[in-house]
Amino acid sequence: MKNKIALVVGAGDNLGSAICKCFSNEGFIVVAARRNGDKLVTLQKEIETSGGVFYGYSLDARKENDVIEFIKNIEKNIGPIDAAIYNIGGNIKFGITETTSQKYYKTWEMAAFGAFLIGREVANYMINRESGTIIFTGATASVRGADGFAAFSGAKHAKRSLAQSMARELGPKGIHVAHVVIDGAIDTPWIKELFQDYYNEKKAIDGLMNPNDIAGNYLWLYKQPRNAWTHEIDLRPWVEKW
Repeated sequence: MKNKIALVVGAGDNLGSAICKCFSNEGFIVVAARRNGDKLVTLQKEIETSGGVFYGYSLDARKENDVIEFIKNIEKNIGPIDAAIYNIGGNIKFGITETTSQKYYKTWEMAAFGAFLIGREVANYMINRESGTIIFTGATASVRGADGFAAFSGAKHAKRSLAQSMARELGPKGIHVAHVVIDGAIDTPWIKELFQDYYNEKKAIDGLMNPNDIAGNYLWLYKQPRNAWTHEIDLRPWVEKW
């Protein structure tokens, strides 16, 4: 897999970084992007120290022309993208009367529109090769709209529908499209800081999702033979109610 490239858009400090390291450990060249690419320095050092190859970029996935040039640059100057993961979230909570049009639109741009742009541009190249894997990160909000999450659930539902449509269109062309529902709290410093009691309680009973364990499922999806592809999986800790 030394020449295979994994693209991770939304390579944040937790799940996004874990996905990058997981694919790097399998020999992939990793191309990572986030809004502020300067924040990828630590991840780059970790991967390169372990012998991996890493390229980090700043990218606003909501900007169509930037996305087009970004994917074109990777394909031309680094190599063909074999796995593309869209991991941008956009989780906000506001009551419906407090949800401004700006908040709703921005959340949709981040979670759904950016996914469309990345998916479309990567597919343009994968179709010609008749191979590739595209994975979208979903959430509980992808399948259930909760109180106070009108913007987030609407955007996540849209991303899930996008993934389903792309899977039906691109599957027969040799491209594996998958959607991963993350149904539970991930073990992150953010959760620990904001919900300390909840964090301590769940951590003590292995009730938080480990980013590295989640990332392993993305690699598993990539490795599936085309005669037995999974389109959607949902992941949750054993104590999570659903």
